[in-house]
Amino acid sequence: QVQLVESGGGSVQAGGSLRLSCGVFGVTSSLYCMGWFRQAPGKERERVAQIDWDGKETYRPTVNGRFTISRDNAKQNLFLQMNTLKPEDTAMYYCAADFRACRSLPGTDGFRYWGQGTQVTVSS
Repeated sequence: QVQLVESGGGSVQAGGSLRLSCGVFGVTSSLYCMGWFRQAPGKERERVAQIDWDGKETYRPTVNGRFTISRDNAKQNLFLQMNTLKPEDTAMYYCAADFRACRSLPGTDGFRYWGQGTQVTVSS
């Protein structure tokens, strides 16, 4: 059984930093696209950042320059370094992964595997 387990969430003041991690368990093949999503109360889930096996990164404009996504292909772990956090970054953050390339996963529900989420709260 495949499991994605996020960690690293917490509460910080605006301007602070957090580093999220996502461990992947039970996968025997290489996951090509891995990404981070978030969902705030009352809002739709949105894609934050994604990264392909070959290292190609994509960010939503509101986090570009503040967040950095990275992965360890050997361990199939995923990371999100979040700097200069803002109150509007407050949300539940989810790790997601799929065997297909990121360009084949344009929506927010197409990823095959999802974690349970880790809460990020940024206070002003």
